[in-house]
Amino acid sequence: MTIENELLTVQEVAEQLRVDVTTVRRWIKGGVLKGVKLPGSPGQKGNYRIHRSEVDAVLNPAKK
Repeated sequence: MTIENELLTVQEVAEQLRVDVTTVRRWIKGGVLKGVKLPGSPGQKGNYRIHRSEVDAVLNPAKK
């Protein structure tokens, strides 16, 4: 797996972007970030993983 394809947790993305985890989940649901939904237990908040390249695109929008 290359660095660009490295999967990050919602918490890791929130820390890198200095936002709350709720904001990251909202961005995923709104299409700002592309997240991979992991299977979870019913009633549990969605578990997502985000490719590092998605985070890099948010941090450096000119390189899209």
